[in-house]
Amino acid sequence: MGHAHLTTSRGVSTRRGRLGWRVCLRKECGRRFQAQRDNQRYCQDPECMREVQRWYAAKRQQKRRSQPEGRQRHAEAERQRRKRRASQPPKAPENPPLATDTPAEPCAWSRRRKIPEVFCDRPGCYEPPRDSPRTPASYCSDDCRAAMRRVRDRERKSLRRKTEAGRFKRRLEYRAAWAQRRKGHVASDATAAGLSSARSGAKAHTVLFYRCSNDPALNLSVPTEVTVHGPQTDSGSRPRAPPAS
Repeated sequence: MGHAHLTTSRGVSTRRGRLGWRVCLRKECGRRFQAQRDNQRYCQDPECMREVQRWYAAKRQQKRRSQPEGRQRHAEAERQRRKRRASQPPKAPENPPLATDTPAEPCAWSRRRKIPEVFCDRPGCYEPPRDSPRTPASYCSDDCRAAMRRVRDRERKSLRRKTEAGRFKRRLEYRAAWAQRRKGHVASDATAAGLSSARSGAKAHTVLFYRCSNDPALNLSVPTEVTVHGPQTDSGSRPRAPPAS
């Protein structure tokens, strides 16, 4: 857990409006908040931050118990604690609770829920990772994996943009996106122009006939058979003989 992920009192960025709105990374929260830092992952609700700190404590405890040295140190610390407790005389309670009083809620928060030996890597999620045939999985579902990937990708880009190479690459991305949008606009304009020209051409070739109701209609159909007239085949088309003198 980084220090900048949980503090907002010092070094608040002045580009608050530029960072925009984000969704809290904790699984059971889901609140939308106005980001004040580039690497801010959680909303600043006290209850949410308390749950995040508990999750990180459970994760550190799991990591220590997974190593042999950590288990040995924990066992030695428990032995020393039991010896100190046995050597001290029992203390009588100053104000013993009455039988009618309701029992107080236990302070050991980690014992109130059954936390598996290995749980998800998303803050606030205590579900066991799903089975993977190739490599050990780190998340319980696709939603947790996508949420962590989205946050890490955003932080990686934020750090990259603070360098000269990152700013140059960002300008290239903006130019490529602008060229793509311009290409789409040009293609749409050309398509619209082609459709308009086609419609105007179709209207230009349209012929309108105006006639009276009493006139017979004209037959504009193309004849299927055409007869060719020649001087030898058609007697009516032969030239007349000159008149006798």
